[in-house]
Amino acid sequence: MSRYYFHFLNGQTLLDEDGTELTDLRAVRREALRASRELILTDDGTNEFWAGEPSKLWITDGPNASGKTVLMIELCVRETMDADAGAAPKTS
Repeated sequence: MSRYYFHFLNGQTLLDEDGTELTDLRAVRREALRASRELILTDDGTNEFWAGEPSKLWITDGPNASGKTVLMIELCVRETMDADAGAAPKTS
């Protein structure tokens, strides 16, 4: 087993100094998807993710974002409808 460190950028940077022991890259991918899902589901809708700013989860083999980046997931929401009018925005 190897130790992997999961870091988040979502309006603020959260660096993992403890890490998680996982068996292989497949397990890293599963944990990355779980962590990303948790990040979205616990969001209150007020952060940069919902304002079109990318949120990033990246996994390294060293603490505090040191070492080699093993995997990265970037998520971003861009609304394509005018929420007040319920219609797609007009384009020029």
